[in-house]
Amino acid sequence: MKPKPNRQKRSRRTSYIIAEYTVKEGTHRDVIKNIGAGGLYIRTSRKVAEGQPIVLEFPLFRFDNTIRVYGKVVRVDVDGFAVAFDELLDALETKNGQLPEIVHEIDRSS
Repeated sequence: MKPKPNRQKRSRRTSYIIAEYTVKEGTHRDVIKNIGAGGLYIRTSRKVAEGQPIVLEFPLFRFDNTIRVYGKVVRVDVDGFAVAFDELLDALETKNGQLPEIVHEIDRSS
C-alpha cells in the first residue's frame, strides 16, 4: 500500500471566514475551514471541478479590509475543496512557530 502524500506543506489555522469565490461553475459564498500562507480549504456541498483556477475575496485580519487572492483548486472531496494560492500570503507565514491571529465570523459585531 502506497503512503498518502503530504498534501499540505505549510501550517494552517482553523478558521470560520465567509469567502466569495469565482470558479467556472459561478460565483458563490461559503466558509473557509482552514487557511495558511499557501492555501485554504472551503467547506461546501457544491460541486467544483478540480484543477481549475479560482479567485477568492475575504477578510483576513479586519472585517473592513477584504483581500483578493488567486489560486487553483487542487483537491475536491465530499465536504468541500482545497485551494493552492498562486502566490504565498506572506502575512500568514509562521513567526516563531505561531500563525498570526485572523478574523472569524463569530467575532463580527452586528
